[in-house]
Amino acid sequence: MRRPAALLALVSLILPCAMSAAAPIGAAAMPMDPAAAARFAGLALKCLHDEYPNHISLSMDSDADARPPRELTPAFYGCFDWHSDVHGHWLLVRLLRLMPSAPFAAQARAELARSFTPENIAGELGYLRHAGRASFERPYGLAWLLQLSAELREWNDPQAKQWSNTMQPLEAEAAARIKSWLPKLHYPIRIGEHDQTAFSFGLMWDWAGVAGDAEMRARLLDAAQRFYLKDRRCPLDYEPSGEDFLSPCLAEADFMRRVLEPKAFGAWLSGFLPGIPQNGGSGWLQPGVVTDRSDPKLAHIDGLNLSRGWMLEGIAHGLPAGDRRVAALRATAARHREAALPAVTGEHYEGGHWLGTFAVYLTSAAGLR
Repeated sequence: MRRPAALLALVSLILPCAMSAAAPIGAAAMPMDPAAAARFAGLALKCLHDEYPNHISLSMDSDADARPPRELTPAFYGCFDWHSDVHGHWLLVRLLRLMPSAPFAAQARAELARSFTPENIAGELGYLRHAGRASFERPYGLAWLLQLSAELREWNDPQAKQWSNTMQPLEAEAAARIKSWLPKLHYPIRIGEHDQTAFSFGLMWDWAGVAGDAEMRARLLDAAQRFYLKDRRCPLDYEPSGEDFLSPCLAEADFMRRVLEPKAFGAWLSGFLPGIPQNGGSGWLQPGVVTDRSDPKLAHIDGLNLSRGWMLEGIAHGLPAGDRRVAALRATAARHREAALPAVTGEHYEGGHWLGTFAVYLTSAAGLR
């Protein structure tokens, strides 16, 4: 089948270094505050292997399928649900890369070693391949699994290399599932929760750069062309919905800045979000209001403020030098950051089992490789 002319044009606008190795971690990462890093690590360490409470995504064929979480998914059974446990592992790996001598490093290594065994990963693979689980954790959880794999691949540490090799079969299965799914996905998913495609596409794109997976990049490039390239005037005023933790508009722009070179991205952004001010102001996008952090859905808004913070930074990062929108984007990112980070305390398990990951992704500039 002949590719559309628009896709051919888009291919010519890919960043020249799209398939090169990721930049050294210090090139994008901000200095981490040791006290904040320890707090975020503590949130993951508290729940990584804490089996209950637990929300299981399980298709059952018989009574025999009703088993405790530690038996169903033996590597990733804590932190309330599978995807939160996966990205809790990512949080610890990333912090260990950034701060290998931190006070929490020894405990973090021990907990990671407890998860990353050949037996546990084989159990995860068996669960994933079970009949009736074709859509398990797709795309959000699988995207975080690939991000975890990317972090392990980039970590120049003997134990991390061993863990990366152990994870390889599960990593390959997740990537194969995404590649099989993308050509069949006829419409993007534009919601503000787990099923949203744009945010997960960004994580997958970054993993493909680290793993050198040209096929995944090509599939995602095709999706960008089909779903997003012609989008105009995203209704940012309609956001947020009451339970969002991802912005549909900002996540799309944060994905497209990965795909397009800066000049082309700047032109696309002018049509997609024409309301970004050029005077440096931050009032055009207010942080979301959290009314009850003990409510698991209402607490999502803390995550929205965190993810908006890194998406706004990402959008600014993708624009050409001297673009007059950069100041407003960064000022608004800072405002969201200041609103959200003090709330990542773990006082309520509803947010404590996952918000640490979002805080680390933001404060370590994880998306700005």
